[in-house]
Amino acid sequence: MKSRDHLIRLKRFQVDERRRRVAQIESMIADFARMVVDLDREIASEEQRSGISDPNHYAYPTFARAAVARRDNLKRSSGELKDQLDEARGLLGEAQEELKKVESLDGREKMPAIEAATRDVGMARLARA
Repeated sequence: MKSRDHLIRLKRFQVDERRRRVAQIESMIADFARMVVDLDREIASEEQRSGISDPNHYAYPTFARAAVARRDNLKRSSGELKDQLDEARGLLGEAQEELKKVESLDGREKMPAIEAATRDVGMARLARA
């Protein structure tokens, strides 16, 4: 029985760990999206200030050029994180299924004991009657 309890605790820990990983990745994606929006705003502001919005123009602001590169890098990283998120969600689903299996096995083992106890209580009541 103790080994079964230990296995259940282990599976619950794995599920919790995978949930934390999914939440962490989702948080990073949201942070990257906010940074992209901020960089878009800064790029637009810099282009408006300089009056040049063509990145191929020789006088295009250096700050805007660097912000565009950073924004594009963040978008690429966000895409990679979305792939990792899909994988992490799959692993979470697998861990949840394993936990359900172990818990259902544990429930099946406990059922005969519960039924026997219930039967014994019923027999005792009948004997008293």
